[in-house]
Amino acid sequence: MKPVPFLDLGRLHQAIREPLDAAYRRVVDSGWFIMGPELEAFEAEFALYCEVRHCVGVGNGLEALHLLLRAYGIGPGDEVIVPSNTFIATWLAVSECGATPVAVEPDIATHNIDPELIASAISQRTRAIIPVHLYGQPADMDPINALAARHGLIVIEDAAQAQGARYKGRRAGSLSDAAATSFYPGKNLGALGDGGAVLTNDAAIADKVRQLRNYGSMVKYQHDLAGYNSRLDELQAAFLRSKLAVLDAWNERRRQVARQYSRLLANTGVTLPVVPDHADPVWHLYVIRSKDRNALKSHLEQQGISTVIHYPTPPHRQRCYAEFAGLHLPVSETLASEVLSLPMDPLMDAADVERVVGETCAGESARVRIVQGL
Repeated sequence: MKPVPFLDLGRLHQAIREPLDAAYRRVVDSGWFIMGPELEAFEAEFALYCEVRHCVGVGNGLEALHLLLRAYGIGPGDEVIVPSNTFIATWLAVSECGATPVAVEPDIATHNIDPELIASAISQRTRAIIPVHLYGQPADMDPINALAARHGLIVIEDAAQAQGARYKGRRAGSLSDAAATSFYPGKNLGALGDGGAVLTNDAAIADKVRQLRNYGSMVKYQHDLAGYNSRLDELQAAFLRSKLAVLDAWNERRRQVARQYSRLLANTGVTLPVVPDHADPVWHLYVIRSKDRNALKSHLEQQGISTVIHYPTPPHRQRCYAEFAGLHLPVSETLASEVLSLPMDPLMDAADVERVVGETCAGESARVRIVQGL
C-alpha cells in the first residue's frame, strides 16, 4: 500500500534541484555567508512579491514577531491581543518583550480570530493586536484595522502560514502596520533551515529591526541598542530566492488539492474548512474537524496516511503559561479536540487525494456506526 506523506519535502526539493544547486554554488563560490548580496536580493524580491516597501530577513518567525514588538517599543506593562487558537510562537513573542498576551477566541467557522470579540479585550494597557492568518487563510483584517485605528493600536500580522495569500485582492503581509513571517522548511515558502522576515511600509520600523537583528548595530562595532543576533543567512536567502520563483505555482496546486478535498468530502460527516468571500487562501494546511478525531487519525495512520494536529493544546493550556490555565476559552478547546490536518503537498496527485478521502470516509463511517450502535 503506497503511503501518503503529510508533506514530502525531499520530493519538492528534487523538483527544483537544479536552481537549488546553483544557489548553493553561488554562495559557496562568493565566500560571503552573512548579510551579503543574496540577502539583499531576496529582501527586495520578497518585498515586491508581498506588495510592501521593506523586507528584513531575520533568524526565524518567532524572532520576526519579537523584533517587531521591540521596534514598536512594546514591553513590560503593555498588553498585546493575540488569538487563543494559534501556534504558541505568537504568544511567546509577546512574552519575550515582557508584555502580556491577551487571548481572544476564534470564529468557530474559520478558526481565525473573531474581530467582533476584540473590542471587549482592549484595556488602557493594550498596545497592539496580532491577528494570525491561520492555515494560510487571511484573518478578516478590515474590521481589525478599523478598531485599532479608533483605539490608537498597532496591528502586526502573523503571516507565517500565508505566503502568497490575498485578502480582498491584497497580499497577506501588506494588510497592517507590519507583518512577520516564517521560512520554516514546511511553510509554503520554506528555507532549508530556519528563517524569517519582517514586512512593512514603515522605513523607520524596518531600520529599527535591521539594527536589532544585528547586535543593535548599524555601523560595525558601534552598538546603540542592546540587540540580538538574528540574521537570515546568505545560503538560506539564496535557497528562498529559488523557491520564491515557484511559490505561486505551488500555491495554485495547493488550491487544486483543497478544492478536490472539499468536493469529495462534502456531506461525509466531517466538518470542512470555511472560506469567506474576502479570502483567497494558500492552503498551508487543510484542516477538518471530527468528533472522534483521535480515532480517525489512528485509522488513517494504520492505512499509511500521515496527518498532523494543528494544534492539540492551546497556548493557555501549556505548562509554560500556567498563569492562564484558569481561562475559559471553549472555542479554542473544542477546536483542539477536533481538528485534523490532512496531507497537503503541492506534488500530490488526484489519486493520492482520492485515497486520503476514501480512508477518511471509512474512518468516519466506522465512528458513526459505533455511536449509533449499528
